[in-house]
Amino acid sequence: MTQPRIQPIYQRARTARVHVFDAAELPWQATAHPGLKLKAVRNDDERSEFLGLVSFAPFVRSAVHQHTGVATSFVVDGGLTDYHGALTLHQVGINVRGSTHDAVSYQSTVLVSRLEGPVLYPPADGEPSGVHAGSRVQAFVNPDPDVAPEVNVSVDAVPPQPTGVPGVTRQMVFDYAGTGTTRRLVQLRWRPTSDLPAARATDWIELWVRGGELLVNGQRAHANCFVVIEPGASFALRAPFGASALAWAEGREAWPAGIDGNLFGF
Repeated sequence: MTQPRIQPIYQRARTARVHVFDAAELPWQATAHPGLKLKAVRNDDERSEFLGLVSFAPFVRSAVHQHTGVATSFVVDGGLTDYHGALTLHQVGINVRGSTHDAVSYQSTVLVSRLEGPVLYPPADGEPSGVHAGSRVQAFVNPDPDVAPEVNVSVDAVPPQPTGVPGVTRQMVFDYAGTGTTRRLVQLRWRPTSDLPAARATDWIELWVRGGELLVNGQRAHANCFVVIEPGASFALRAPFGASALAWAEGREAWPAGIDGNLFGF
């Protein structure tokens, strides 16, 4: 079976720019697996990378697969279940290298997902489900059956930490320890009237606005918008009426002299 080609709205480019994408305006695209659909901000089959929304219809399986890189998924609606247990509403499920499982949705489910490496599917199942960018068929075994296939984090229960920037707090969801990469996944919260000075991205920063509204270099990014900040870009994130966002950062931001900010906990 020929896999449908997922069309992303953005491909990574180092042009030091900032982009805002309203997920509500993106089309749902079908995968090869009935009941699995994607809204793709980024979908790179060569690098096996994805950023966007994933939709499971009720009683749909992902099929057995193994992660060879990090994948993180925030449950916007519904939930997934595998042999380890349930990933429920407003949790982030974290898969690392070697995570091996088969997830099923017992109800309509929507995830905010970021994939950072290839996913393997066993030859006995034929073609991959199509939900993972760049996935391929390859025999594998579970490298460590005593290790859970994912770590589930209840995002809102994570203690808030100061960021050094007035009006903005950080909740550390995943510090990427042991993955071989230096990255962070956090939830940021802006108090109403927060007015941050401009910082500079030293590496990729990507956000999904969960609630409220951000002004990103003056451009509105309301709930269910994705923000992509390219390396070298100057960015100001302001929230006149408050906001919260999940943020993936591949490097620490740089602030003007006299500001000791650390949004992402590096």
